[in-house]
Amino acid sequence: MIGLFGTWDYVVLLLVLLISSGIGVYYRFTGGKQKTVQEYLLADKNMPVMPVAFSLMASFMSSITLLGVSSENYTFGLQFIVINISYGIFTPIAAYLYLPVFFRLQATSAYEYLEKRFGNACRLAASLVYTTQMVLYMGVALYAPAIALEAVTGISQLAAILSVGIVCTFYSTIGGMKAVLMTDVFQSLLMFAAVFSIIICASMDVGIDGIWELATQGRRTELLNFSIDPTERHSWFTLIIGGGVTFLSLYAVNQTQVQRYLTVKSLKSAQTALWLNWPILTLLSLSTSFAGLAIYSKYHDCDPVCAKQITNRDQLMPYYVIDTMGHIPGLAGLFVAGIFSAALSSISASLNSLAAVTIEDYYKPLYKKIWKTDLPDKAINIRTKFIALSYGIVSIAVAFMAQFLGGVLQASLTIFGVIGGPLLGLFSLGMFTTTANQKGALTGLISGISIALWMAYGEPKPKDKILPMTVMGCPDYLNATATCMPEYQDDGEYFWLYRVSYLYRGVMGLIVTCVVGYLSSYIVNQICGAQDPATMDPNLFIPPLARKLEKQYDKNLKMHETKIATISKEEDNFNHRGQIVDFPDG
Repeated sequence: MIGLFGTWDYVVLLLVLLISSGIGVYYRFTGGKQKTVQEYLLADKNMPVMPVAFSLMASFMSSITLLGVSSENYTFGLQFIVINISYGIFTPIAAYLYLPVFFRLQATSAYEYLEKRFGNACRLAASLVYTTQMVLYMGVALYAPAIALEAVTGISQLAAILSVGIVCTFYSTIGGMKAVLMTDVFQSLLMFAAVFSIIICASMDVGIDGIWELATQGRRTELLNFSIDPTERHSWFTLIIGGGVTFLSLYAVNQTQVQRYLTVKSLKSAQTALWLNWPILTLLSLSTSFAGLAIYSKYHDCDPVCAKQITNRDQLMPYYVIDTMGHIPGLAGLFVAGIFSAALSSISASLNSLAAVTIEDYYKPLYKKIWKTDLPDKAINIRTKFIALSYGIVSIAVAFMAQFLGGVLQASLTIFGVIGGPLLGLFSLGMFTTTANQKGALTGLISGISIALWMAYGEPKPKDKILPMTVMGCPDYLNATATCMPEYQDDGEYFWLYRVSYLYRGVMGLIVTCVVGYLSSYIVNQICGAQDPATMDPNLFIPPLARKLEKQYDKNLKMHETKIATISKEEDNFNHRGQIVDFPDG
């Protein structure tokens, strides 16, 4: 079903792109007109809480997420929604342990923390890892919706990639962080509209009860998998533990989110924004999950992939929209606008954060090393905008190359997941312990990334077991196979590590980074001597440890002052006793 995108659909899509661009133009010529780095990268640190909360959600609820989560629930069932519980469990950890450290530091780049805690080598290593994964992610965020939409709407990959890439680069470059945050709010509303349009349409067809009943018959409403087996793809344990680590890697230490926290005026406001993000994120996640069941209610007896109407399950959502709503002028356009908006919000967030990291971690230190002076503020602002523009162009190029890379598309998504755990481990070593040092931390980071990548790319891997699909309800089902279940081999034939749930890759990366990093640091300290914790800056540690170090510091300071006073008094007494008295002549 191709080419059903009508005139009004294009009008709606064009209008959305123009509004997004218009927001960028508005913030370019209002306020401080993006003349300072603080305004361009941190929105002058005076943004309201609500736009920041929406932006925190939109930064990582990309088009890949909308298409993927609905497909996940259609294919594997509703178990995935348990991950939203982990978001609630781990939000206070991010808000009250990690966030205060970054807010006290007030550094544009989150990786400046690593230099203060460990040294420049740690900062540079983490920054380079982050830059690599975000460049790949931006390309995928552009390419993935393009191939899905091309298959069912007739919008070419070229048009999809260029329109989203150019518009996003345009408003991010000229409007700065204020434009990014406000367009995120607008685009978040469009994402909700796209998802709810599917739920409403299916409800009008079979009703909410009908959607649930058909999903139950298809075994897609089972939620009580409490297996502790780590090879279970989704269970309460894998979703809460693995989902929690993924959440912390994104919302506790990721540059994209840390930069958003710093756009509000106080730590309390940043924590409020993070708490508000949870219900917004959960509502969109649950809605998208239910949209997957709504799509199943339409195709429960005639799976489009089995019937070869589409080539992969990531195309299910746009296929459903065109199939059921394509005759309503503008409605399909609204849905596609929602998918495009999800891509816009993710890429714009990445562009701004990559510009911040590049200018702070690479350009400014290099400039100072060469010219022996700091880069002027005016020059920083101009170069930051140019860097954001350059990354936009790079993301478009990566998106076009992705179509020739085959499996690398999935590989880059995997990298984005497995890098998060080790980076979380690196920051945790610095914030939670006084033992960790640079050599140990780097050893831990390399070990964590290595084990996570091994788990992700080790071959051969067993296929994921999908729930039953059928084409018995298709008009020409007699010419097709009644079911399209793939053949599975016994899991026992595969290496155990390759069978572990993909959600545990980040967990394993975190654990290995922390354990190896701590032990290596301990050994280095035994050989070379450890730094006295009392001499460390308390602001570099989580609040409970910081308070302990502050008390120790105050105690040592008082002892030092007492010792100095005692020495000074003894010197005065000595000078008094040894004073020579000169008597006058005569």
